[in-house]
Amino acid sequence: MDALRASTADLVARAAALADRGDPRTVLGLAGPPGAGKSTLAAALVDALGPRRAVLVPMDGFHLADAVLGALGRRGRKGAPDTFDAGGYAALLRRLRAQPDAGPEDDVVYAPEFRREIEEPVGSALPVPRDVPLVVTEGNYLLLREGPWAALEGLLDETWYLEVPPAVRLPRLVARHERFGRDPEAARAWAGGSDEANARVVAAGRDRADLVVALDG
Repeated sequence: MDALRASTADLVARAAALADRGDPRTVLGLAGPPGAGKSTLAAALVDALGPRRAVLVPMDGFHLADAVLGALGRRGRKGAPDTFDAGGYAALLRRLRAQPDAGPEDDVVYAPEFRREIEEPVGSALPVPRDVPLVVTEGNYLLLREGPWAALEGLLDETWYLEVPPAVRLPRLVARHERFGRDPEAARAWAGGSDEANARVVAAGRDRADLVVALDG
């Protein structure tokens, strides 16, 4: 699938059409490798549409806690597919899809959020009101269909894959890691090692996307 060159404004218009298409609830997923700009675009879409039309629920809220990763021996691979609660994420997406038709106990569903400043997930941090028509979710593995990630099949109404050259992504990742506490050498090592290994896993799902986007800005 060829990538579509699009501006943020173009994608806001497409997201608005999803929000306004008349379904009780639509779930839009943004996938792509680390550093592709998923969280930035997702926030821009939700900000542009406003809180009555869209809400953001990132996949990163389902990172396993550092204590759990340590006990499993996976702390050095944080961000890999098996360092997330994929089943919990799928369960939340099912609940969000059903929310508009559920009982009063689901007037507001609370989703977890990942806080980079502490590198840990925080539960029940993101409220999702019943009457918001569009849920935007973003994360590396929305198009992965191996192991527990196969449970995501059919839970996203539309999925966009963000394609960004490594020459752009890698400096972003290094800067992000430095901003959140790694020294420059460690930041470069993580971006070129663990992050790139994960990027190759993510890229394998590219052709499952409904839209491949090369973002113009």
